[in-house]
Amino acid sequence: MLEKLGLFGLFLGCVLSATIVPFSSEALVSGASLLGYNVWVVVIVASIGNTLGGMISFGMGWLCKWEWLEKYFRVKREKIEKAHKKVEHYGYIAALFTWLPIIGDLIAIAMGFIRMNPYITTGLMFVGKFVRYLVVVGIINLAFL
Repeated sequence: MLEKLGLFGLFLGCVLSATIVPFSSEALVSGASLLGYNVWVVVIVASIGNTLGGMISFGMGWLCKWEWLEKYFRVKREKIEKAHKKVEHYGYIAALFTWLPIIGDLIAIAMGFIRMNPYITTGLMFVGKFVRYLVVVGIINLAFL
């Protein structure tokens, strides 16, 4: 499927995987790398898409009420409160870790909920995701190419 959708499919998959939709963007990045796409283009497209998805989660936290997050998105209040405490403790540095599975979405939602600066959050979120994809592509290139 990635072969047919190309970089747009990579972008879309990375957007979705950074929201509360459970999906592996690393598999897409690995596949694109193995299919011969330019490594830098893959990393940049994936990072932009995944950052956009993370900012969607951030926006959910910014705009939504507790009840909406629990009812419509099945995000437990206790988990967001726990992430909220971590975000308050670490500040903007927490945005670097929004790439982490499961907890990354909660970090992004918590950052939005406490109304952290979206520009700083976006920049640091991008850096964290970019570094993660560089590592993934590096491992794939060492192992398979």
